Amino acid sequence: MGIMEIIGIAGSVSLLAGWRLYLCIFATGLAMRLDAIPIPEHLSSLGVLENPWVMGVAAVGALAEFFADKIMWLDSVWDTVHTLIRPIGGALLALAIVDPSDPATQVIAFLLGGGASFLAHGGKASARAVVNTSPEPVSNLVTSSAEDVATVGLLYVAYEYPTVAAAVAAVLLVIVAGMLWMAQRVVKRLFFRARGVQR
Repeated sequence: MGIMEIIGIAGSVSLLAGWRLYLCIFATGLAMRLDAIPIPEHLSSLGVLENPWVMGVAAVGALAEFFADKIMWLDSVWDTVHTLIRPIGGALLALAIVDPSDPATQVIAFLLGGGASFLAHGGKASARAVVNTSPEPVSNLVTSSAEDVATVGLLYVAYEYPTVAAAVAAVLLVIVAGMLWMAQRVVKRLFFRARGVQR
């Protein structure tokens, strides 16, 4: 596996961890336990994810996040609590993916993984705050469910097809940037509307 494929996998997993950290950990551990994804020898440090205790804690976290993320405004509270947790988790996942014999690459992976997770988390949290301004609960449910499906699907693609993992990461970056741009526009519109009402 080449360096670009490793960077692509690390980038994809880090970005997805910014959306659904617990689901990323649980899904990766489960796939490894079921031999559904071939993990190369140099990624053996990811083997800790198939530990029953790690999988159990990740499953409880994923289940709690699944339900919290479907309830309007509770999802924003959940995102706020995880502002520090998701980037650290994404950084550690990226760290586990790179070659442990190269400390410089590990530091770079840790920093970039944490940054990617934080960016994805920021995009998700901002977009969900905007979605929560909608008076009906359906858009919140649809958005949350789409994030669940996208996380599992893209995680599978990243591990199963390492050559396209970099493309997955690039697509995720575009989506996150779009979410941040959309959230910024809506917040600005709401701000100006509120100022107009006060006059």
